Amino acid sequence: QVQLVESGGGSVQAGGSLRLSCAASGRTSSSYDMGWFRQAPGKERAFVALITWGAGSRAYAEPVKGRFTISRDNTKNSVYLQMNSLKPEDTAVYYCAARRSSLNAWNYWGQGTQVTVSS
Repeated sequence: QVQLVESGGGSVQAGGSLRLSCAASGRTSSSYDMGWFRQAPGKERAFVALITWGAGSRAYAEPVKGRFTISRDNTKNSVYLQMNSLKPEDTAVYYCAARRSSLNAWNYWGQGTQVTVSS
């Protein structure tokens, strides 16, 4: 089992920055791919970014490319999402997630953290 706890959400004006953190705990949590997803009001949860275990390969959703950066620190069992040049359309609840590999579903989820971007 893996437990995930997000932090770092808040309110910011358009053009501002926020850094989300996700602390993972549980058995061999550092051997999981980690990802960030978001859910805006009235919309389905959507992929934002992921970083793989081992090689640390990254992938991003098109709307956030060039503005968001995902990173991880395996020594701290943590993953981060640096969000720059925020836009009102980035407003959502952001969730941290974990999976064993690309062959597995995202089985582990945090409780979410609210990000609100005002124009």
